[in-house]
Amino acid sequence: MSKPKEKDPVDIVHQNAIHVETVMKELRHQKLNTEFNINPFKKLHILTDKPTEVSCGKEEEDLAFLQIIHGARLEPTKKYTHPQTEAQEIGWISSPLLVSDRNDRRLNFPRQNSEITEYMDAAWRLKEQTQNLG
Repeated sequence: MSKPKEKDPVDIVHQNAIHVETVMKELRHQKLNTEFNINPFKKLHILTDKPTEVSCGKEEEDLAFLQIIHGARLEPTKKYTHPQTEAQEIGWISSPLLVSDRNDRRLNFPRQNSEITEYMDAAWRLKEQTQNLG
């Protein structure tokens, strides 16, 4: 068997240079965010005050925040003018292409009972009643 290679001793100068370069790269691409908002696409659970505590006064509503929350809760057809994904294309236009006429025999096939289906309906009803009683 061959002997495993021995590792070179740790060079602290090179490790420090790599660390300095990494920190400089992070600082170069760092962006400081000072404006924070609640994600409107996550569920928001609002807790009420305790019933024994008396609140000092009513707080003002943030209209921009309310508008964002209400806009996020809308269905996609009200949010966007066109479908955003391939899956949304199916059913985007949900209005029927033809006005259904129940009297038109070409497109409407109502349920029809014959003697046999009426007999079997009665038999199933009787079977269910006997099972429920016993």
